Amino acid sequence: MTVPSTPRSLTPWVAFNMSSRGSQSHGSGALRCKVGALALRWRRARPSMGWSGGFTLLELLVVIVIIGMLAGLVAPRYFDQVSKSNTKIARAQIDSLEKALDQFRLDVGSYPTSEMGLAALNTRPQGLDKWAGPYLKKAVPPDPWGANYLYKSPGDHGDYDLSSLGSDGQAGGAGEAADVTSWGR
Repeated sequence: MTVPSTPRSLTPWVAFNMSSRGSQSHGSGALRCKVGALALRWRRARPSMGWSGGFTLLELLVVIVIIGMLAGLVAPRYFDQVSKSNTKIARAQIDSLEKALDQFRLDVGSYPTSEMGLAALNTRPQGLDKWAGPYLKKAVPPDPWGANYLYKSPGDHGDYDLSSLGSDGQAGGAGEAADVTSWGR
């Protein structure tokens, strides 16, 4: 039987096809021999196809640089969102505390004094018979940065001042370190 001429890239496939036809009568040893010859032919044919088995160091370095650049672009935006979310949490907690303070005022007739503090929302202060609390389901939470909210009544900006000093714990600041207040919306 004559084998038609084939392009070099198809040589391993044709050799395997031809060897598998004749291997039925010769046993498994002949098949292994022919498969081994096929692998040898395949290795010789591979470089002419322009394909290699792995990545070069240059390709890996390019991928690492691209991943590093993407991380450099994404990470600042992610951490900026985290700081914005802490500020939003502080604003939401101040809103919740304001509602509880308003309910306290409706029941008692005035806001808790600075001496009573925000604890008056959970425990009955001495001498307040009209207190119908607790006005919060849980204890007064700390701000998102772990500090206590500052409460002053009467306040400088209204009936009371309720604020958080931000991430730096000091008055003033910008960004995440900015104060979150009940009067500065």
